[in-house]
Amino acid sequence: MGVPAARTKIALFMTTAFAAWLVGSMLALRYTSVQANIGIGQEFIYIIAAVIGGCLLTGGYGSAIGAAIGALIFGMADKGIVFLGWDADWFTFFLGAMLLLATLANRLVRRYAEEVRH
Repeated sequence: MGVPAARTKIALFMTTAFAAWLVGSMLALRYTSVQANIGIGQEFIYIIAAVIGGCLLTGGYGSAIGAAIGALIFGMADKGIVFLGWDADWFTFFLGAMLLLATLANRLVRRYAEEVRH
C-alpha cells in the first residue's frame, strides 16, 4: 500500500510513550509524589474498557480510538453514578452489565469480521 510500516510503528510507539510520560508527569505534579503500584489490581477494569470500545477478546480486531472511547464511556459511568447520588455499589452492577453487553456485541463483531475476511 505504500505505507512505511517500520517508520509508522516506531512513530506510534513514540507517541504512546510520550502520552504515558505526559500523564505520569501530570499525576506526579498533581499528587506531589509518585506511587508505582497505583494500577495494580485494575487490569480487569482496563480489559472491560477496551472491550466496551470494540476490541475483540480473542484479539486481532480493535483500535486505539475504540479503546479510548470505551475508557471514556467507562469513566463517565464511574463518575456519573456518583454525581447522580446513587449508591456506589450500583457501579459494580453497571460494570457487569456493560461487560455482558460488550461481550455480546463482541460476538457480533467477531462474526462480521470473519465474514468480511472470507
